[in-house]
Amino acid sequence: MHPLYRKAMIESEIQKLLVEALQEMKDPRLKKEFVTFSRVELSKDRRYADVYVSFLGTPEERQKTVELLNKAKGFFRTYVAKNLRLYVTPEIRFYEDKGIESSVRVHQLLNQLGFDPFKEEEKEEGEGEG
Repeated sequence: MHPLYRKAMIESEIQKLLVEALQEMKDPRLKKEFVTFSRVELSKDRRYADVYVSFLGTPEERQKTVELLNKAKGFFRTYVAKNLRLYVTPEIRFYEDKGIESSVRVHQLLNQLGFDPFKEEEKEEGEGEG
């Protein structure tokens, strides 16, 4: 198996296990239905797994959620270790994923300028039919 393919498979499996672990977590402060693990990046030596979290809410709530997840990272690492056969289970680090928020902001700015890429595509499709 190619090393890059194996790394991608491990990252994908860790992401699935983290979602399962989140559902089993019993912390009332965490609003599980608003938390999404957008991606997992494994370091080259596979000692660290950087997990990017997106959360629907205010910036304060997002920061608080990431802090709560980082406090519970031992729980998540144990869950991954029990369900994934690796020689060394990576240390899990949670970060806020600002990519989704940035794309929404760019879309809002484009709308304010009066540019909607989806409307442009519809016009081009309509012109070719006539």
